[in-house]
Amino acid sequence: MTAKLFENNSMLKECEAIVTACTQKDGKYLIELDKTVFFPEGGGQLSDKGKINDIIVEHVSEKEGHIYHECREPLPVGIPVKAVLDWSVRLDRMQQHLGEHILSFACWKLFEAHNVGFHMNEDSVFIDLDKELTEEDLLKAELFTNEIIWDNRPVSVDYMASSEAVKLKDKMRKFNEKLTGILRIVSVEGADICTCCGTHPPFTGMIGSVKVIRHEKHKGGCRVEFLCGRRALLDMDKKNSTLLKVAQSLSTKPELVPEHIEKLKADMQTQLEAVKSKLLAMKEKQLEEIMAVAPTDANGVKVVAWPLDGFDAKDIKAFIPKLTAHENTLGLLVAAKPERISYAAVAGANTSIDCRAVMKELNAAFAGRGGGKSDCAQGGSDYCADWEAKLAAVVEKLVQ
Repeated sequence: MTAKLFENNSMLKECEAIVTACTQKDGKYLIELDKTVFFPEGGGQLSDKGKINDIIVEHVSEKEGHIYHECREPLPVGIPVKAVLDWSVRLDRMQQHLGEHILSFACWKLFEAHNVGFHMNEDSVFIDLDKELTEEDLLKAELFTNEIIWDNRPVSVDYMASSEAVKLKDKMRKFNEKLTGILRIVSVEGADICTCCGTHPPFTGMIGSVKVIRHEKHKGGCRVEFLCGRRALLDMDKKNSTLLKVAQSLSTKPELVPEHIEKLKADMQTQLEAVKSKLLAMKEKQLEEIMAVAPTDANGVKVVAWPLDGFDAKDIKAFIPKLTAHENTLGLLVAAKPERISYAAVAGANTSIDCRAVMKELNAAFAGRGGGKSDCAQGGSDYCADWEAKLAAVVEKLVQ
């Protein structure tokens, strides 16, 4: 068993220890010590990193009371070593974890929303709440959280029997009555109290601040992404720099960027509609030329292949009436964009033909899927550079 020095002193950055085991596994070495300052991943918190002597500790895990320091080099059993944390990593882990405690407490205290999930990775942190909160709600919870942080309240760790801990359950935002034995209770003065195995700073002020980044609906509640401490500062610096650059490029104030962008989008949409209107007119003119030279099948039905480069499935619907107005005509429309091919088979007025059979030919040619009715069928496929040649091959087969 390894003595867990981090449990009672999260500020301890290093310790002297003895190597008690070294096992090779999957090309790495799992080193055990008689005592350690390294926190093993668990309870939603990532593991510490650092060094044992000059050997880098990449990850730390725990199984059945054994703490394994994952390294790329071995160490002889029995030798004395010095275990040293990467303090910037430890501080980050503690900031995120205690920030999660207090933010969860704020959501529970203000809105009776319970934390039912906690996820931490190297870039972001999430909590899952069993109640959907609005942006306004989360802003209130964020401010409530930061006021506790700025109070620089003490954070204590206590050990008590489960029979004693149960007496605190009315003060705790969550309590697992299935837990037995000696429990580790982490308390923020005048705020959060919960069972937890992780490391936390001794005062809330060490978190710095908590910033909610985004939220979304999740399993009947909501998932809240947030950042604490150094992560929050760096994220805000990056976003502020981006905002200032955008504001400068738009020749406007940062607070007016959203309004400016909405105006630009509206102007662009107006211009796109004008351009599309002109393109539609050009395509209608092209249809007249295509109709004049279109081949006919054995039944005298004119097969009109209409390539629509740069258009999509929605545009096809606008073009269909242009073909159905013509008698004794089969229209094949193919709209092509870099990511997608959309196509349709359309029977003109008083035209005896089954477009579903034609759709099978188009699906085979483009390796796509589609269907419809006897007078009109539509389908689509992934983009292919030779789509015009495939369309021509379908026409040739239909007029044989």
